[in-house]
Amino acid sequence: MTSSRIDTVALVGNPNCGKTALFNALTGGRQKVANYAGVTVERKEGIATLPSGRRLRILDLPGTYSLRARSPDEAITRDAVLGRLADEPAPDVIVCVADATNLGLVLRLALELKTTGLPMVFVLNMIDIAERQGIDIDVDALSRELGAPVTATVATRKRGLEALLELAASQADGMRTPPPSGWREPTAAEVRAAHRQARELMRATVRPPSRPDTLTGRLDSLLLHPVGGVAILLGLLFLMFQAVFTWAAPAQDLIEAGFGALGVGAAAVLPDGWMTGLVVDGLIAGVGSVLVFLPQILILFLFILLLEDSGYMARAAFLMDRIMGGAGLHGRAFIPLLSSFACAVPGIMSTRVIDSRKDRLTTILTAPLMTCSARIPVYTLIISALIPNRTVGGVLSLQGLVMFSLYAAGILSALLVAFLIRKVFWRGGSELFMMQLPDYKRPEPGNVLRNLAQKAWAFISRAGRIILPLMVLIWALSSWPAPPEGAQGPAIAYSAAGRLGHWLEPVFAPIGFSWEMVVALIPGMAAREVAVAALGAIYAVGGEEGALAGILSRQWTLASGLAFLAWYVFAPQCIATLAVVRRETGGWLWPAVMFGYMLGLAYAAAFLVFQASRALGLA
Repeated sequence: MTSSRIDTVALVGNPNCGKTALFNALTGGRQKVANYAGVTVERKEGIATLPSGRRLRILDLPGTYSLRARSPDEAITRDAVLGRLADEPAPDVIVCVADATNLGLVLRLALELKTTGLPMVFVLNMIDIAERQGIDIDVDALSRELGAPVTATVATRKRGLEALLELAASQADGMRTPPPSGWREPTAAEVRAAHRQARELMRATVRPPSRPDTLTGRLDSLLLHPVGGVAILLGLLFLMFQAVFTWAAPAQDLIEAGFGALGVGAAAVLPDGWMTGLVVDGLIAGVGSVLVFLPQILILFLFILLLEDSGYMARAAFLMDRIMGGAGLHGRAFIPLLSSFACAVPGIMSTRVIDSRKDRLTTILTAPLMTCSARIPVYTLIISALIPNRTVGGVLSLQGLVMFSLYAAGILSALLVAFLIRKVFWRGGSELFMMQLPDYKRPEPGNVLRNLAQKAWAFISRAGRIILPLMVLIWALSSWPAPPEGAQGPAIAYSAAGRLGHWLEPVFAPIGFSWEMVVALIPGMAAREVAVAALGAIYAVGGEEGALAGILSRQWTLASGLAFLAWYVFAPQCIATLAVVRRETGGWLWPAVMFGYMLGLAYAAAFLVFQASRALGLA
């Protein structure tokens, strides 16, 4: 008969030791896994079941090098281990997860964890890589020295999980000690002593390979070169944006044709009247105009996931440290800013890995300038509509070059804004950046495909949760009220949306925006990609036929299109981003500052681009 009590097991370890991969393997979770530090910035929990039917509650805690917390994410781990979180007692067992190929720093953490008095299991994760590299670990000696059982796992292949769970359960059944309420932070002298003890333990239990694997060293000599390494990084980014246009075209054509056929079929089945307009012009035209960009988003994420899993992303952070430091950004800001290419919300949350509040705020305020995936539909729509589909030098796509320049503009503007923030709001240089570079690894196909599927589902579900209801609203505002008797011009001009757009049009006339563009900006505040759906619905209701890109090529000038792109490089962030900034900063002051400065930058950039384009005869 199994016990009904569910014991809590906390996974603790250095950043990038495979904790989250182990958590997913134990619980069947689908948390993000990557080969760089800073992926887990909140505690996560799940349930693992032993063959006997016994259940264990598993906590995945942010990576840390010590219980001497110096950043918000490290504080979460310390407080969870010590039972200081609200309504959260100390765990019954600590599982100290170690990268078996690099035990130097984790042994000191394990010694600190022992001082809490909590039962512990020490896990040698990625043991297959350590064996392949010829690293010999004396498991019995290590267990004796630590005073805790030691086991080995390969989380990505689900090896050793049952033995780990059995050890954790047996440790939970052992003698219980009082909660570690009397634990105190070690002094500097105690930390130095722990360092010495960890080094001695390392020498006594780990024998390095007789013939070291030099693949990582050979690759790093090239990829971390101060000149060649930066050139390779820029080349990879450039290749990524070229692929976004050239690889996605066939799949985009299929999706566009599918939604076109769906619209024709719906119009043939539904009776004439407002219902047909809602379904065909509002829902199908609006949502379809956004989902057609799903292939491009997936190609972008595929590149990012491969770079993450291979270990190259940590090298990119190293290469960018000098540049970011010159702009006043902490070296650890690279990971949050990189995460913001997917979405600013997790990027801002991952600033918790930065210990200095000033450095955190600087990163938070600049993260939305990174080109998030929600901007991709806007960028690709305008580029495909107004930029010729031709090659430069017979090799490079002109459309890809424009896309690369938009991403570069976002990055450069973030560096400039960070520099100004450090000069205006608070002075002083950023702190030194120390980061452990992981070994290069072959990306796990299952992990890549799982994360890619999550990105696809997140984009599709976002279309259902946000875009679909907004399209109903936009269609209604574009259809009612009906034009008066004998009215001239398109009916949409007399609707609520048309009147609002014409009322605001003078404000945006200096930047070349038509009333349709102005109306699209408003729902775009909820989510940037909704601007594309709004344009699709507005032009459909207005009687325009054909693909949205073709409509824009007829209705917009090149100067207006370039100004619209410039606006979206700096466009004020979505509501979700403002909400997470409020949560992370503890008030509305910094969200208001962020919204205000980005709105001003967006208008100024669009104005300069539009006026310069007109001066060059591009209007």
